[in-house]
Amino acid sequence: MRLLYFAWLRTRIGCAEEEVALPSEVRDVAGLLDWLRTRGTGYSEALRDLRVVRVAVNQDYVGPEHPLREGDEVALFPPVTGG
Repeated sequence: MRLLYFAWLRTRIGCAEEEVALPSEVRDVAGLLDWLRTRGTGYSEALRDLRVVRVAVNQDYVGPEHPLREGDEVALFPPVTGG
């Protein structure tokens, strides 16, 4: 699975993207976010308040219950405002 991090999430986590093999118990976005928090201080800090994190799977906004499949591209970013 390809993970992409944007804006301050990228800064706190320390990379813009990575390829990961998910543990078998991670089946949806909520499980992914919980698992990522266990991967280190940068991840746990970046994902501390999920109200300010948006997720897209294969370029579509999704909620925490969205199922994940091998080969998905998951993007994590702060809310975007327009002007």
